[in-house]
Amino acid sequence: MSISTYTEAQLQALRDALAKGEKRVTFGDKTVEYRTVEELKQAIAEVEAAMHKDAVATGLYPRAPRQIRVTTGKGF
Repeated sequence: MSISTYTEAQLQALRDALAKGEKRVTFGDKTVEYRTVEELKQAIAEVEAAMHKDAVATGLYPRAPRQIRVTTGKGF
């Protein structure tokens, strides 16, 4: 089981930068400048995917429910 290297605050910082039209994101003592908005969007998608994967792995977010299909017919 892996431990997420991303936090909700880091994801929010990325989203805030995108909403403001900025390509520079600062969190704590680190600053990252993305070359394009598409690169920033890709970073957001990567962080979201990693956080979702970690949440499923730790049981914080349930997996897709199972489907059990039962069919019947007339006769024996």
